[in-house]
Formats: sequence, C-alpha cells, structure tokens
Amino acid sequence: MDATAIPQQAEGWRTMIRHRRALIASLAGTTIEFYDFYIYATAASLVFGPLFFPSSSPTAQLLASFASIALAFFARPLGAAVFGHFGDRIGRKSTLVASLMLMGSSTFLIAFLPTYAMIGWVAPLLLCILRFGQGFGLGGEWGGAALLAVENAPPGWRARFGMMPQLGAPLGFIAANGLFLLLGLWLTDADFLAWGWRLPFLASALLVIIGLWVRLKLSETPEFKAALEAEPPAKVPLAELFSHHLRETIAGTLGVVACFALFYIATAFALGYATTTLGMPRGEVLSIQLTAIVMMAIGIILAGWWSDRKSATRVLMAGSAATLVLGFVFGGGFNPAEPGLLLMVLSAALFIMGFTYGPLGEWLTALFPARVRYTGASFAFNVGGIVGGAPAPIVAQYLVSTHGVSAVGLYLSAAGAISLIGLVWLVPKSAD
Repeated sequence: MDATAIPQQAEGWRTMIRHRRALIASLAGTTIEFYDFYIYATAASLVFGPLFFPSSSPTAQLLASFASIALAFFARPLGAAVFGHFGDRIGRKSTLVASLMLMGSSTFLIAFLPTYAMIGWVAPLLLCILRFGQGFGLGGEWGGAALLAVENAPPGWRARFGMMPQLGAPLGFIAANGLFLLLGLWLTDADFLAWGWRLPFLASALLVIIGLWVRLKLSETPEFKAALEAEPPAKVPLAELFSHHLRETIAGTLGVVACFALFYIATAFALGYATTTLGMPRGEVLSIQLTAIVMMAIGIILAGWWSDRKSATRVLMAGSAATLVLGFVFGGGFNPAEPGLLLMVLSAALFIMGFTYGPLGEWLTALFPARVRYTGASFAFNVGGIVGGAPAPIVAQYLVSTHGVSAVGLYLSAAGAISLIGLVWLVPKSAD
C-alpha cells in the first residue's frame, strides 16, 4: 500500500465524520428551536387567548394572542445582531450553544406561568417577556445552523447541506402539533385548558439537553477558520454589514418574506380561524396540518436538490411566483363542510413554502463574505420574518373579519410579489 494512502484515508474519514456531525447538529438544533417556537404558536391559537388575554369576544382574544406571537419577531433581529456579532468574531459553535440555551430556558419557564385569573395583568406581561426571549434566541439560531451546514459542505452540495436546518422546521412542527393532538385525545377540554397545555413546554427541556449534547461535540467550520487566518475579524460586524453589504441585506430581507407569510397563515391563522370562527374540531384541523406539513418537508428536499443542479435564486423565484398564484385560490379551502379542501390548500401552500424556504440556507449565506456571514444571513432572515411573519396572522384575522377569507389569499399574493422583487434585484449577482 502506498505510504500516503493511510493518511489520506484517515483524513477522508475525519472529513466524513465532520460532515455528518455538522448535518446532525444543524438539523437537531433547528428542530428543537422550531419545536419551541411552534408550541407557542399552537398554544396561542388554542388557549392563550382566554387564559392570558381575557376579553369580550373570542376574536379579540385571538388577536391579542396573535400579537404576542408577533412580539418574538421583533426580538429576532436583536438576537441576530447580538449572536451574529459573536458568531462572526469568536465562532459558530459557542454562539449556537448560547442561542439554544436561551431559547430552551424561555420555553421551559412558560410551563410554570400563572394565568390572568391568578395574578391579573402580570401574567400576560411575563408571557410576553418569555416570548421575547424565545425570539431573541431564535434570532441567533437559524443563521448559525445554516452556516454550520453550508460551511462544511463538499463542492456541489452546498444547497443540499444548507437545506438541513430548514428540515428542522417541519420536524419541529410535527413534534409540536403531534403532541398537542395526542393531548387532545387523552385529555378533556377542561383538563387541557387547566393544565394540559403546559406539558409540551415541560417536554422542551429534554429536547434542549439532547441538542446541547450534540452541539458541544462540534468543531469550528473550515471557512470560519480560514477567514480568521486571512485577516482579523470585523470589530463591529453589523456596522461593516451596513457599510459594505446594504444592498444584499435589503434584498435578502425581501427574499424571505413569502416563506414567512406562507407558514404563519397556513399554520397559526388557519388553525385559529378554522377552530374559532368556522367551528371545526381542533383534532381534525391539527390532523390536516400534520398531513400538510409533510408536503413542506418534501418541498424542501426537492428544492435543495434543484438548487444544486440549477441555482438557489431560480428555485426561490419559482416558489415566490407560485405563492403569488396560490393567493387567488387560497380562500376556497376554508369550508367546514369540506375538510378535504382545507387539506388540499394547506398542502399546496406548505409544499410551495418548501421552495421559498429550502434554498435560503445556501442563498442567504452566499450573499455575504465569511467575516460578516453570520450577522448578514441572520439579520436578513429575521428582519424578513418581521415583514413576512409577524403581521401575517394578525392582518389575516383582520382581513377575514372585514373582507372575507379571499382577502387573506390576496395578502399571500402580495408577499410572493415582494420576495420576487428582492430576488430579481440580485439576479445579476446571485444567479448562475
């Protein structure tokens, strides 16, 4: 055997193990983080209104509950700036561990909150503080997980590696809504409202422990090491981002609007509207959403494969254009007498979302150099979350109460058009 063969083989094994650990860590971390985020959205759609925001009508309760969902979106850019700063200066690994701990502790503490009936206005205040903590932690999570995957990818695999953090979204959603569905089967409505809703928040502690164990075994990414060897890190990554990469930041923000609008309208709004206004059984709607979310996972996988063969920009443009078209038929799926229609329209919406979401790991990270990549990708992604996701369930609930559900579809179309504008703006820079 050639004397150089054994060292080369050993290096190959080390590279393969590094790739595998990076993929597992990025997937596991985002699955846990999104589980935490989605159990809040599900509880907000089902029980937080009467428990924390008592009002004269169910619609007003739901609007207040949806407003607490939106609060986390305004925390996410702050988290992106803070965690991005340290992620670009000291490394991806330690920053990801810190973001997971903050997100996990905020979620776990929600399980112990007293309700409005117990302590009055302090209850919703505490809930909103912990929701802010969730958003702050998630603001540093996605960008770091995307970098962990993409910066460890072999040539020609950046989009498929970059789609792994995105797969954490449907997996986290399935875990969150699946647990709520099981609780609905095991508990009476009274027990669920009294204490059952707290169990998913308690369960998050176990998931966080698993995620921390996986992430503490990681090493730093090769691209970040190379960037540190080439030059000192940026003193203030956010300032450098705005000074030299403002166009990419704005376009990246616009490019993610469609995926956030699609998700929160097809999940939080659809669940609240179908159960509260249309009177559909909670278990039926949760089952429909669990089935539809599988289409999102399929869309993400197909989008990652297509992005490596063509380009992430083209795939994102196709998804945004499909969102624009979907808006014109979206309202037709909300008929309590025909639950199959709701399954069809939500499956279509979440499948399309896979094409607006799956390529983001590769597309956003490619817009920025390694020295400000954590900050740039995180900031654009999370500010886009404010534009596309924060107002989505609130505006949709208002539109459906004043203009009917068809107006919600037009809102989706507008979100698709906004993302197309951002993508077209950078076509000469990012397309193959």
